[in-house]
Amino acid sequence: MSGSPSGFEFVASASRVEIRRHGRHVTTLRDAAAEKFLDDIVQRDPQHVMARVSGNYRHGNERSAPRRR
Repeated sequence: MSGSPSGFEFVASASRVEIRRHGRHVTTLRDAAAEKFLDDIVQRDPQHVMARVSGNYRHGNERSAPRRR
């Protein structure tokens, strides 16, 4: 199992937040979503918050799920 996410960074402007991973654009949040994101990173681990928002987050149960035929 991998460790905590890393390599994420963000750039905030007036009403939007751009999230990047290793210098590559991942997603852009606007208005209410950007405000919620900025509140969340103050309260939680910023790397985890950015991983969840971007969809690059391992839940830990990928291998335990039964295979579909």
